[in-house]
Amino acid sequence: MGGEGVCEVEYVNKKAVQEVKFRMLGDKTFLKTAGCFKILGDSTRVKILHALSIKELCVCDLSALLGMTHSAVSHQLRLLRNTNLVKFRKEGKIVYYSLADKHVVKLIDMGIEHAEE
Repeated sequence: MGGEGVCEVEYVNKKAVQEVKFRMLGDKTFLKTAGCFKILGDSTRVKILHALSIKELCVCDLSALLGMTHSAVSHQLRLLRNTNLVKFRKEGKIVYYSLADKHVVKLIDMGIEHAEE
């Protein structure tokens, strides 16, 4: 009845289950994490994040880099901003985007490293 990767008998290691249950994070943290990964599930957004991990850029720069309209890039940046993955600063009439913090760099670097294995 069991297949490869499936236990052949039903046995619950109660001590192990309790230990993991005690150490697991709350549901709110998992929902936020899943939301972050959902946002990262789009290659355009990953490209934007990767570009911003190299250099701070404005919408016009990102549009030229990705061959997309300003409107399309702005939409993606809005989604990234809403999940605290990017931040912006205004300098005169230009708005520059950058990664929100070093954790975003780690996420992107680790994702790329994993994809290239």
